[in-house]
Amino acid sequence: MASGVAVLDVGTGSGTVASLAVSRGAVVVAVDAEPSMVALAAGRLPDVRLASLPGLPFEADRFDAAVANFVVNHVGDPLAAVAELGRVVRPGGRVAVTIWPHPQPVAQRLWADIFAAASVVRPPDLPRVDAAADFPRSVEGLSSMLRRGGFADVEGTEISWIHTTDPEAWWNGPAAGIGATGAVLAAQDASTRARVRSEFDRLTAPFTEADGRLALPTAAVLVSGRVA
Repeated sequence: MASGVAVLDVGTGSGTVASLAVSRGAVVVAVDAEPSMVALAAGRLPDVRLASLPGLPFEADRFDAAVANFVVNHVGDPLAAVAELGRVVRPGGRVAVTIWPHPQPVAQRLWADIFAAASVVRPPDLPRVDAAADFPRSVEGLSSMLRRGGFADVEGTEISWIHTTDPEAWWNGPAAGIGATGAVLAAQDASTRARVRSEFDRLTAPFTEADGRLALPTAAVLVSGRVA
């Protein structure tokens, strides 16, 4: 990445990707829809704002590139989301998007197993993508979404790795109500939350290494395209 490239990181979370771009000389603006994530990322990034897809507060053609990691799979209108990424990136610039694939890898499926073991009842009012707006959570499904959003030279792949993390870090995000998993957990009463924690400890135990950290197999779909 050339020094001075203007990059937008949408759904920055703790700012990991944005920080890597900054370390390579990029001029990065990071946004997130969750205030706690904005506050966390602000400790390591120079420009972090509260914003979400598909209504980004930037003029057209503002950036040279944009990234959106594990965001498009959560928005109500995925096509509008990828089109908005294209709007704020100049013609010839590139956009890269990641999603969790389906079937889910071990790390993502683990939370579903935990909830099932704890007899969690999912609240009926959780936000869902309308069937008419949804897309297959695969390389071809996401690639097709970018093509429909007006991108050219679309290319994609599925990548796999072992995610290592502290068990408390893996627990604390959902426990704070962050993401779809957090919304489910936040809707439970105290006794159910206690059961969830007990099942969390039990079902993550097989993935615990000698140093106490979790080693969770996971995967992601990565697709990028050029703004036409």
